[in-house]
Amino acid sequence: MTDNHIQTRAEIAPAYQWNAESVFASPADWEKAAEELPALLGQLGEKRGRLAEGPQILLAALQLTAQVYTLVSKIMVYASIAHAVDTADNTATAMSGRAMGLMGEASAAGAFIDPELLQIGLERLLAWSESEAALKIYTHYFEDLFRKQQHVRSAEVEEVLGMLPPAFYSTAETAQMLTDADFRFPPAQTSDGQPRDVTQGTLSKILAGPDRELRRSAWQGYMDTYLAHKNTLANNLNTSLQQNVFLARVRRYPSTLEASLFQNNVPAAVFHNLIETFKRHLPVWHRYFKARRKALGVDALRTYDIWAPLTAKHPTLSYEQAVEMISSGLAPMGEEYVQTLRRGVLQDRWVDVYPTQGKSSAQFSSGAPGTHPFIVMNFDNTIFSLSTLAHELGHSMHSYYTWQTQPVVYADYSLFVAEVASNFHQAMVRASLFAANPDPDFQISLIEEAMDNFHRYFFIMPTLARFELEMHERAERGEGLSADLMIERMAELYAEGYGDAVELDAQRDGITWATFGHLYADYYVYQYATGISGANALSRRILSGAPGAVDAYLGFLKAGNSGYPLDVLKAAGVDLTTPAPVEETFQVLEGLVARLERLVEQRA
Repeated sequence: MTDNHIQTRAEIAPAYQWNAESVFASPADWEKAAEELPALLGQLGEKRGRLAEGPQILLAALQLTAQVYTLVSKIMVYASIAHAVDTADNTATAMSGRAMGLMGEASAAGAFIDPELLQIGLERLLAWSESEAALKIYTHYFEDLFRKQQHVRSAEVEEVLGMLPPAFYSTAETAQMLTDADFRFPPAQTSDGQPRDVTQGTLSKILAGPDRELRRSAWQGYMDTYLAHKNTLANNLNTSLQQNVFLARVRRYPSTLEASLFQNNVPAAVFHNLIETFKRHLPVWHRYFKARRKALGVDALRTYDIWAPLTAKHPTLSYEQAVEMISSGLAPMGEEYVQTLRRGVLQDRWVDVYPTQGKSSAQFSSGAPGTHPFIVMNFDNTIFSLSTLAHELGHSMHSYYTWQTQPVVYADYSLFVAEVASNFHQAMVRASLFAANPDPDFQISLIEEAMDNFHRYFFIMPTLARFELEMHERAERGEGLSADLMIERMAELYAEGYGDAVELDAQRDGITWATFGHLYADYYVYQYATGISGANALSRRILSGAPGAVDAYLGFLKAGNSGYPLDVLKAAGVDLTTPAPVEETFQVLEGLVARLERLVEQRA
């Protein structure tokens, strides 16, 4: 395969495609499952208004809710991944849209439960839990519901809110369809004038390549395509912000930030501690960018140079080799953990591995109880793809252990803890690779991989979090939000982050917000930075041989939503209610920068 050829799905061996048939044997079976859902919803509806009759009726309703969730989640997983791996497949697109509608119907059908539980009262519910053993598992659910009581509305209002997802969440779908399926990026040019195709799946590989002219033309053409659609993209994001404001006000929260964080019992101080700590430590990033500029030997470092290789001797590795390296890095977790991972990726086809025509640029882990914890990625035989695979496998192993351990009511976990598990994998594997090969070029490659990860999660994401907060606050005040305003503010934040080490391209850097679909997940991006902080703290405990550290971490993976995120993390050994883990991770970052500076000096 040449650099400018993107394979079709038919050219990829089944061993490297996700195991769709393990969810539904065929689209016809998916259709059959979708047709079964209304009957289940009807049975659930029969319990409406009856929960106060006694613990048996309540238990039946909760068990039906679990059945509905399990079925509609499988329907959603199958359709959404089919769409992600081929966004040009109209059948998959239609299935994905229908699945969203079914998810909305399921949410609306079960919307009566929480208001009725509130009417029953916590004391009575806890008494029923003692008399009906099968209700005991719902104790945390009941207690959390009453914590949220002030924000739960009447059954009628909750029913309406339950029907909103298909209409509200279409903003994210619109952005994805526009940028992944409809955008056509201009070809880039190599330094000797050869054209190269640019797609969502190939841009990162180009930017990590040695040809500066290719990087420049690819990055500029990519960003210019977004700029050409800036008004549509800004209006779409503004709609999402307004939806968040609407929901926060309907549920009587003082702000969108507090509405989002309240769901997981995370105080707003956690968000603000992160931002303030990040701002204090921006000089560490300025130091890194200067070291990178020196290593590349350029007079001015541009944004498209941030991913450029610092050595010509990057390792090339196959998917199977990447799996071996990840397995070795995770050996401290124990044989059972490693064998579960290996079986998943090498036999059970958890991973849709390679980039193909029409495949989404998004790389993610997705699944539900009753399915594998699937991964969609664009593996390109580099150490950076190894890192991505390790990251997504962190999510997948988190899902696997949660689904193996928890009942359906707790079978999910919050975004807040999700990024801990993923970055934990990367930290463990990176430590193993640093120890395994002292060769300077290999060490530089590892630093590049580490800094690529830190740059995304500890520079871009906190910067986007600052942008997101400001845009939400403007929307809350009723201020108009235009594309030009969004671009200008994003550029100002980048200028602050770059300092005098990177030459800013105000328009192209300023449109960065439009390239991240994460902003359609309310206050998601800050959790990448808290996640990488928690991950480094936990990996250090295990690598240092702290007694009980492995078991404590496995307990975290198995907890799901059975406890509040901050409490679950404290039990695992890290306290994110303080700035300390963020400070500690900046120390890790500074150590990587210092190591790079020494290697660059030795090479000079």
